[in-house]
Amino acid sequence: MMWDTGGWKLNGENAEIQYIAPKSGALGWIDTFALPAKGRNDAAAYAWINFNMRPEIAAKVAASAGNFTASKGADQLMDAKLKAQFAKSFPEAALKNVKWYPAVPPGIEDIEGKVLDRVKAAG
Repeated sequence: MMWDTGGWKLNGENAEIQYIAPKSGALGWIDTFALPAKGRNDAAAYAWINFNMRPEIAAKVAASAGNFTASKGADQLMDAKLKAQFAKSFPEAALKNVKWYPAVPPGIEDIEGKVLDRVKAAG
């Protein structure tokens, strides 16, 4: 298993190494923002989210992380090399074949922790 970002970093060091989405479909996920249920300043949180989603800011954040962003219009502001790597890794057919990682339901971490405790206790 390999994330595209690691593949693009390796490609930057050695042009012979290419990250190509697998024919079976690449795993896709979306990083999101969340507001706590009892937050004290939702307006400031939304202002922060809206700031980060501005194309020029999202492009800078993505460039710093070495990945791409879903912020509409940010792709036009991305580094040319990263844009070329993305295009080579994810041609149209690969984008249509992304297998999206399901959302994690609330409370699943607690359930996983309890199961892991039982497994450790049994070992």
